Amino acid sequence: MFNTLKRAAKLIRTPSQVEREMAYLNEAGDRYDLEARERNLSRGVLNRNFGF
Repeated sequence: MFNTLKRAAKLIRTPSQVEREMAYLNEAGDRYDLEARERNLSRGVLNRNFGF
């Protein structure tokens, strides 16, 4: 019974702020894109644009 509850909790769990930021950075195509994304994160653009 508890395994079912644990599995259900994992399915509805939302990613943390750090996980969202890492996923955003991992999508960078090259070094320049990565630097731009890092600047966006330092400005807080991720929070505004994506509604997280």
